Amino acid sequence: MSALKEDKLKNVLEAVPAGFVVDAPWLEAHGVSRFLTRKYIESGWLERLERGVFRRPAPQPVPLDWQTCLLSLQHIMNYHVHAGGVTALSLQGYSHYLPLGDSPPVWLYGSATPTWLARLKLDAPLTSRGLSLFGDPALGLSESKPGSAATLPWGWALRISTPERAILEALDELPDHQSFHNLDMVFEGLATLSPRRLSTLLQSCRKIKVRRLFFVFADRHKHSWRERLNPDAFDLGTGDRALVKGGKIHPRYRIMVPPEFVPATEDADGP
Repeated sequence: MSALKEDKLKNVLEAVPAGFVVDAPWLEAHGVSRFLTRKYIESGWLERLERGVFRRPAPQPVPLDWQTCLLSLQHIMNYHVHAGGVTALSLQGYSHYLPLGDSPPVWLYGSATPTWLARLKLDAPLTSRGLSLFGDPALGLSESKPGSAATLPWGWALRISTPERAILEALDELPDHQSFHNLDMVFEGLATLSPRRLSTLLQSCRKIKVRRLFFVFADRHKHSWRERLNPDAFDLGTGDRALVKGGKIHPRYRIMVPPEFVPATEDADGP
């Protein structure tokens, strides 16, 4: 192998820890042509996962997990993508409020996420969304060390939604991809949210539906932070909004919800 090829390989090996993933555009941006990529695969320095997607082999062959894939996207290839919705809530300790089951979907939010992501064989299915829910897409993001943090290189951490952002992302999926019952259980555990952070996110939220649903659940659970949020300070739109079949219009927030989410002491058909 020539000195130039060796230098390029060294750069790849220094930037990509064992078991992590890169794609063809990243390799080409770092001077590794398709010809060199094939040579590195033949030499065992890279393994091909899918067309245009490669992994640096780990000492012990293990299946690719979604967290390693996401860390690769965030820290190596610099894609603007994060884990959000119920996935972020689960990572931050709210998993006992979520339904049990094998390999629940992982919710990823990002701009221009690569098309190959959906083709990878991971330990959980991925569901991708854009960043259009908030006017400022960078609001309400934080970092979390995965369970395998002890083995992560260079102090890497997953970029995820804070609970305040994650619950709004999850509410946006009602009723087609999340259930009122499951999110009601999650809301029960959200006793320590930051009203300041919630206020900023609600102001930036672009969907009337999400704002109205947030206050339906917030009024229902009466956490202490609810007293610090005035619904009149946010644009809740006008007119009734249909959402679920066979539901009832919430008397205050004028959105159709399952009957059990309408306050029993109020007339659901009132003004």
